[in-house]
Amino acid sequence: MQIYVCVKHVPDTAATINVVGDTGYNDTACKFIINPYDEYAVEEAVQRVEKEGSGEVIVVTVGSEAAVSTMRAAMAMGAHRGILVKVQGQFLDSTLTSLALKAAIEQDGDGAPDIIFTGKNAVDTEGFQTQYRLAAAMNLPVVSEVVNLEINNGQAIVEREVGGGTREALEMKLPCIIGATKGLNEPRYPKFPDIMKAKKKEIKEIDFDQLGLDSSVDQTDLLKLEAVPERSSAQIMQGSTREQVIELVRILREDEKVL
Repeated sequence: MQIYVCVKHVPDTAATINVVGDTGYNDTACKFIINPYDEYAVEEAVQRVEKEGSGEVIVVTVGSEAAVSTMRAAMAMGAHRGILVKVQGQFLDSTLTSLALKAAIEQDGDGAPDIIFTGKNAVDTEGFQTQYRLAAAMNLPVVSEVVNLEINNGQAIVEREVGGGTREALEMKLPCIIGATKGLNEPRYPKFPDIMKAKKKEIKEIDFDQLGLDSSVDQTDLLKLEAVPERSSAQIMQGSTREQVIELVRILREDEKVL
């Protein structure tokens, strides 16, 4: 079984992000990690190969040279090797990202992979688009928000969260693309020997320009990047209930400008 896992190198959600200029941020002053939802994807892929007793898990990333650290983290969890498509910018349109992933996967394998795993979304841009655009480009079925997966006789039977505690059951033929989320499994914590072994595993690096993609398909322009404003301090209302309501409405309308 040949499984590819699309992994993203993202800023830690607890990191302080300093905006630089209109459309960038200081990426040397914050900690980067593997996208948390991608950890569920890696874990599921590794478990599948362990269960089968054979196969290969390949991590594919579109990002800067610094993304190698994130790929090593995925390899410490059990992925066998990686492919890094190197880009210069901090933000890449989801259309171009999906086409780069497609090209890297197709150039690597002899045929269609058995499964492609992704996280349900990336915690930095939260576009929720890449897995669907990748599926469209590769003409494969796709399901995201997956919390349970069974594979039998070339069929993937999945359960996905649809809101309000409700789950939807779907069946797809392999190959397919699965967007993992919390609840699908419990990602392992790599042991020190696994971390050391990951440093020796192969990562093939490809420049984005080598893929021969038409960058004009980029459908998104980033106009301005702004830090989330700090929340104002809490206030205690005084007076009667009526007076407090009147003051609250005034604050929401005039100070917070949410009404």
